[in-house]
Amino acid sequence: MTALTLIRHGETDWNRDRRIQGSTDIPLNDTGRAQARATAQVLRERLDGAVPVTVVSSDLARARETAEIIAAELGLAAPRTYAGLRERAYGEAEGVGIDEFRTRWGDWYTAEVPGAEPWADLRARAITALGGVVRDHRRATAPAAASLIVVSHGALIREVMRHATAGELPLEGERLANGATHDFVYERDHLRLVTYAGLVA
Repeated sequence: MTALTLIRHGETDWNRDRRIQGSTDIPLNDTGRAQARATAQVLRERLDGAVPVTVVSSDLARARETAEIIAAELGLAAPRTYAGLRERAYGEAEGVGIDEFRTRWGDWYTAEVPGAEPWADLRARAITALGGVVRDHRRATAPAAASLIVVSHGALIREVMRHATAGELPLEGERLANGATHDFVYERDHLRLVTYAGLVA
């Protein structure tokens, strides 16, 4: 069994301006860096000091820097990055504001945007990537119990939640907050959502 915490990266200027990032490599802003430090403080209070902790992330700058800040604050090794944990690619919608997106393509979850990664493909990629991350983590820490922190992106984390809850969570219209933590258990290739937090309208 692996205790798995998924964290959405800190804020970027595009998050602040409600522009779609996708695979575009936008860095954290100062608010995002502060959010990463605050998330590290939350984790410090929750983690068992006797249990080893591994931090990994998407290879996009906003997730990687969030993970680096968290690892540094917790006195942990530098994070390993995985391309499979990247955000959904949004094709022609990348850089577009939310209101313009709705005008051009309609509902967020049913819109067919040219060049965008299909939701089903994103979910399959996310689950495959997490499986690889957990296997690497177990090889490095077995037989001891250990915790795994994964810094990734909003759409990817949503699809992992949907997979783990058979589509029940998150609720329609909920948005994952930057820096929010969501806890899972990964056991025998099965994911179970334990807690989720930081959802905003």
